[in-house]
Amino acid sequence: MRRDRTRGRAKVDNSGFAPDPVIEAYKRDIDRTLLRENLRLTVEERFLKLQDLQRFAAELRRAGRLAVQ
Repeated sequence: MRRDRTRGRAKVDNSGFAPDPVIEAYKRDIDRTLLRENLRLTVEERFLKLQDLQRFAAELRRAGRLAVQ
């Protein structure tokens, strides 16, 4: 692996490998902008987003139980 000095990102030399068709099929369905957006957050900000998501999931579970009763 070498470093791209202009962007500070690791470059992987995959020239000896053919692309895996399964991985390529999954890659087209991934929104990379969301990944980049999340990686711009600090670790603390990511944990806060996770906490918000967990609170929301708990609220949905409670609402589902109330709707069934």
